Amino acid sequence: MTRRALLPLVLAAVFAASCSSLDYWKDQFSAPSPRTPSEGGSAEPAGQTFEEDVELARALTEDYWRQTFQASGREYRPLQRFVPYSGQDGPDCGGQPAVPENAFYCPVGHFVAYDQEWMRKLYEELGDGSVYLIIPHEIGHAVQAQLQSGFDLSIQRELQADCYAGGALSGLMKSNRIEAESGDEAELLANLAAAGDPTEAWWREDAHGTPAQRQEAFAGGYNNGVDAC
Repeated sequence: MTRRALLPLVLAAVFAASCSSLDYWKDQFSAPSPRTPSEGGSAEPAGQTFEEDVELARALTEDYWRQTFQASGREYRPLQRFVPYSGQDGPDCGGQPAVPENAFYCPVGHFVAYDQEWMRKLYEELGDGSVYLIIPHEIGHAVQAQLQSGFDLSIQRELQADCYAGGALSGLMKSNRIEAESGDEAELLANLAAAGDPTEAWWREDAHGTPAQRQEAFAGGYNNGVDAC
């Protein structure tokens, strides 16, 4: 199956996205779990268009976590929904409305939602790496929810999700499910230039980390695996 190449083999790299801020980990994990594409036996999309890359990033990342959980004797619960929206028309999360130009994980309902017009613009202007970073980051929050991870500060949660994204993508590359090509490093650095907090106000309720902090967290996961996160 042909897959669109991305990510540098030697990472100096990145992430561009935002997430929800909710009283975390209040989801009810009793609902039936849908099967991932790999479990159902259906073919994964090829990754030649924006829509295919979005679905492929979701499918591959969830499959990575399914195998990682299984290896540790746990069971990964796939997302219940994966919701594209436009502008103000996004799903609410525990009573909080979705906002434009955002992507978020919602523990109430166990779903990821993303502003598809915003993500498409990033994809077209900054390359396909944006999709393969935003979506693994948000799925990283779903992993935190299932592990019942606790955080005193928003920045801790966000940087760990960056680390998880790096670790998941590294794992997918090592298993030859994603390839890298020349120029990906510059593409991902361009994504990072558009992300991160403008100040080091780590105490803010919506703090995600500066570009340098997010780069370091992502590279830590990429170089050392998710266990280092």
